[in-house]
Amino acid sequence: MNFVDSIKTCFAKYADFNGRAKRPEFWWYTLFIFLVSITISVVTHQNRSVSGLFSLATLLPSLAVGARRLHDTDRSGWWQLLWILPVIGWIIMIVFQATAGQAGDNRFGSPPAN
Repeated sequence: MNFVDSIKTCFAKYADFNGRAKRPEFWWYTLFIFLVSITISVVTHQNRSVSGLFSLATLLPSLAVGARRLHDTDRSGWWQLLWILPVIGWIIMIVFQATAGQAGDNRFGSPPAN
């Protein structure tokens, strides 16, 4: 999955918390969110309303792809609550998100197609 396909998939599955997502889908989408956020910050300077609207618009798809990514590693999407814990929770979540998914079926379904 490439950069553009990942973004299209994540917005197509805007609020779909079911199924699984491979690492490239999650990480390309995360890079997109990061790059757009930086660009908005640079362009709008002190205008936080544009940044806030973008964050609000991408919150649900970010949570959805995060849950699907955790499903690929056979973990519940509720593990995302670890993002609330500074440092320790962040490290654990990055490790979970970077871990390879299961090759076969798991309780969340079949592995996603390439």
